Amino acid sequence: MVNLGQPIIIGMTQLSEHFSLAELTVTSSGLPNHPNAEQLARLTKVAEQMEAVRKLLGRPISVNSGFRSTAVNRVVGGAKTSAHALGYAVDFVCPGYGDPMSICKAIVASGIKFDQLIMEKNRWVHISFDPRMRQQVLSWWGGAYRSGLVGNA
Repeated sequence: MVNLGQPIIIGMTQLSEHFSLAELTVTSSGLPNHPNAEQLARLTKVAEQMEAVRKLLGRPISVNSGFRSTAVNRVVGGAKTSAHALGYAVDFVCPGYGDPMSICKAIVASGIKFDQLIMEKNRWVHISFDPRMRQQVLSWWGGAYRSGLVGNA
């Protein structure tokens, strides 16, 4: 949907049918959060991959965090190697579908290809589409990342 040769207007740019550039660059940090052309190309592909997640869940998705500039990533305490900083990751919820554990279980069962899927404290879902596509499933629970889907759900 986005033409990389044209000036980018964040508030007006649709990356896919249901995901906009504004939505995938949202930040409450107050810092600029503008992807470069390479990151924008990744975000466009991620938006298309998120369409499969939205279709699976059958409800609108609310994005908490997508792309993070280096400054935004630092302020929010993201890892230096964060998939968010590369333009590969999205943190989201889908209240119309269910809690994050239910969402993660549905994604795992669906066969949707991803690099990492993390159930974060049963408060949100992190999904990344790094080209490695490791199908790694983790849960942040009890102060640590654990393999698989664990927690109260």
